[in-house]
Order: sequence, then C-alpha cells, then structure tokens
Amino acid sequence: MPGSKSNLVSLREDVINDTSDLNEMKISDEKGSVEKRTMTLIEKNGYHDSVYMNAAKIFQGIHTEKSKDKILVRYGDGSVTPMLTFKDEYSQRVSYGLAFSALKYQDLLEEMLLDSCVYPCHSIPEELTSLLVVMLYDLQDRKFRAREIFDEEEPVPEVRKIECYLYRFKTKLAAALARCRIKYDALSIEYLLPEAIREQQQRTSALPLYVWINTFKISLEDVFGDLKNKGFTRVQSVSDFDCYTYCLDQHCPDVLVFPSSLKEELLNLDLFADSKLLLQDKSRSLAVHSAQALLNTGDDIIVAHVGSPLTIAHMSALTIRNTSNIFVCGVKSSAKADELGNLFSHMESKNIRLLHEDFTEIGSTDPRLENVKVILLLPQCSGLGVGNPIDFIVNEHGDAGFLRDFFRGSVSEDKLNVLAERQLNELTHAMKFNKVQAIVYCTCSIYPEENELVVKKALESEVLEEEKVQPYRLIPPVFSTCSNSVASTEIFFKMEPSEISSGCFLAVLERETQLCLECRSTQPRTDRCLQGRHAQNVRGWK
Repeated sequence: MPGSKSNLVSLREDVINDTSDLNEMKISDEKGSVEKRTMTLIEKNGYHDSVYMNAAKIFQGIHTEKSKDKILVRYGDGSVTPMLTFKDEYSQRVSYGLAFSALKYQDLLEEMLLDSCVYPCHSIPEELTSLLVVMLYDLQDRKFRAREIFDEEEPVPEVRKIECYLYRFKTKLAAALARCRIKYDALSIEYLLPEAIREQQQRTSALPLYVWINTFKISLEDVFGDLKNKGFTRVQSVSDFDCYTYCLDQHCPDVLVFPSSLKEELLNLDLFADSKLLLQDKSRSLAVHSAQALLNTGDDIIVAHVGSPLTIAHMSALTIRNTSNIFVCGVKSSAKADELGNLFSHMESKNIRLLHEDFTEIGSTDPRLENVKVILLLPQCSGLGVGNPIDFIVNEHGDAGFLRDFFRGSVSEDKLNVLAERQLNELTHAMKFNKVQAIVYCTCSIYPEENELVVKKALESEVLEEEKVQPYRLIPPVFSTCSNSVASTEIFFKMEPSEISSGCFLAVLERETQLCLECRSTQPRTDRCLQGRHAQNVRGWK
C-alpha cells in the first residue's frame, strides 16, 4: 500500500542493498563440446573524474529549463558552449549516457535534493549544480555505494568536492528516493518516467544489434566459422533468437543481427577489436547498399557529408571491386583529415578521397568529379527515428541537443523548418551534376517534412530547367545485387521505429534516360553522347 511503513522499510532496503544475479548458460556446438559461459550483472563502480565533468557540461546544455515561478534548483549560466575532451570512445559514450540519464530523471533528482535538504548548499555554486545532479544520478545507480577511485586518473577537485558532499548525506538521499517511490507507487525509478518514455526505453533496450562485416579484413565464411567456434548459432530470423544466436539481415547480405543482450560481450570479441565486425545502425547499411547497387565498374560516388566514418568505410568495402572512388565532402581541417586517414587505414579502406569543401560549395562541373555517377546524401536530420540516441550522437558526431529532442519525442517547428530547407537545398544541388545518374537520399527522421515532402519539392523545383539537365524520377530502392536480399516494391522505403529496427526513410532518384540511335546506348539526354564516340544532337534521341 502506498505510504505504509512496511513499504518504506522495504524500499529503503532495496535502495541501499545491492544484490547481483548470477546465471550460467551452457552452449553446445555441433561437435557436442560444451562451453560454459557466465553472465553476471556488472557491478557499477563509477567512472573517471573526467567523465563526470563532461557529463555535467553536456547536461548543463540540455537540461529542462522551467518557468521562473517553478524554478527551485538553479543551474547557473549556460550560455557558453562547453569544451568537451574525451579520452576515448568509451568515455564519450558513458559521458553522453550519464547526461541523458540525468535529463530523464531530472525531476526526481531535484526532488531528492530538495526533500533531503542537501540542496541548496552555500558551499556549492550554481555553476556546479549540473555536476551535483549528474553525480547524484550515478550515486543512486550504484545503490549509494562508494565509487572506485582509479589510480591512473588525474583528480578533478570539483568532482571530488561534490562526491564527498553527496556521500556524506547518502542516507538522507536514499530515504528521499524511497519516499519518492512510495509517493508515486513506483516499483523502481523507471516507473517514475512518463509511459511514452518507458516504452521508448524498452524499444531501445530490446533493439537488435546490427553489425556489418569488413570484407577488407575477413570473408563472410570466416566470420561464420569464427562465430561457430565461439558458440554462436545461426538462425533464420530475429524471431528465432535465443541466447547466443544471430541471423543474416534480410536486406543486406553482409550485415549480421544479434540479440541486444549480447552487446557488451560482442564488443569484447577479437572480431570487433580488430575492426572485422562493426556495430552500426541498419539505416546506414541500407543507404550504402542502395548506392552500391546503382554503380557500374569505374563509376565514382560522392558522399555528401562526413557524418559517420563507419558509413564511408562500409561504402568503401562494397565498392572496391568496382574500382570506384568515394569522394567525401566537408573535411574542413587537416586534423580531421588525419583522424579519418588513420581510421580508414586501420579499416584497410583504400578508395576514399577527402574533399575540403562542403557539398553545396562544389561546382557541378568540378573536374575532380567527372566520373561520379551516384551521390549518397545523408543530410543532418531530426533523427527521432533512431533507436539508440547515444550511438547516433557518437557515430554521427551529432549535437548534444538531439538528446533533449529525443527525450521530448519532438523537435520545434522552427528547427524542423531549418532542417527541411537545408535538406532541400542539398538535394536540389545534387540534381545539378549533369553526369550524375542517381541520387540516394536517406534520413533517420519520422517527419514527412524531412522525407517525402523534401523529395517531392526537389522533383518539382525549377533547378533542372535552369541548369538544362535531364529530369529525375523515383525508382524503388535495390539494396544489393545478391539474390537473397529482399527488394523494395515501394517508391519510398520506410521503416517505422520498433523493437526490431530504428526508423529509416530512403528514396532513390534516377535520371530519366533515352536511347541514342547512333550507338544504341541508353543514357541521360545531353548534347553529346556520353559514350564519347560521337557528337549527337538532341534530335537524334527517342
């Protein structure tokens, strides 16, 4: 019963005591040998000081700002964009994850601070309130146990100060948390979240892991053999998942799908450590496969945005046999170029060319791009169709403000209009390249304003008449030349966000073609035959 003394005692014990479940699982391979695996809940020992500082800076910029008459906890001035320095990708992920958790539970954490009288504290300035909230979330997540201090890390005075302060009042804070749970009749803090957010979290936690095979380093057959030796069993589909199983993706023949529960264990495999397997959202694999299916031998491709380097590496792996070059736009600094160069070298990607200019700054007749026949356009979008927001930010170098939009489940009308206008500008610019024969446009958005409507407006624009280039038409995407892949029969390919995939929108625009009577080749209408063997007036086409 809510409010009863027995419940209060039970909940406080639940908050302060930590019990770990230990489950053992036996997996047999086809030879009958048995491998014994132990799956245990990882005990949470806290993070390095730098993680807390980065998480606090991120949270400072994304926390929910309340109306003046409802402000009880003050966060200081957040007008200055903080500088974030991450030690490695793991630190980056946990920093964003910690900030996002603090955002989701901001109301609860503030109530705990106020109810326990831990806040306000005159010795802690408003500028450190974000650090206070972030570290409070982590402290309760550790069941109020002390953090493990890492000897190799350099201490951050602000972090140590806040840590000592919170730990001194851990009993009061635990009691405040228990009272909150009783007040709202919540079995755990997850039940304090709105139902829509809980459902969103459940989808994220259940989302299968999509992994593409880096064929520069390993063949598909060798991956299958390696996984079999490690105790994994290949099944037909996601619906057949059971413990250590995986299946082939139905659209992309070089993409494997694993249960979400195996994430930490998979990332520790040598296949991932050696970049033979790469974890990435399926929408990006769909985009590169649909682009690769449009290329012929010797055709080059433009990737209009740096976006995710993994997407570019995947495109490279798919096109290397075509002797294609991949031109990547928007690599602004030499430091970024060096970073990407090192990454692609490690991935053994060899056919990537980096361009300094933004895509819209490059002229349609640029001689460097004379062999480009396909443009892959993955524009910045609202991204609300993605399943895992942390992966999206890390992989796509996204803005932390996306976490606030993802938490709310919407973006402002003004932001949506700005994004849609930019997307339309980029798509119409892509149409100006008169030798390009196809454009792949792909977003992770749930909004028609960024998807169908952008494509429709581009096709109806006057840019083609102004540039005197042949018009485009929509065709169903083809994701692979492999006969086992599933072809789309719809003009637009769309996946709604669900427990088995992120949301995705994909459109393929193909140049309308006609037949040259001289050489009988089918190609876009131009003043000269693109085969290069003769001049041909437009009247020679039908």
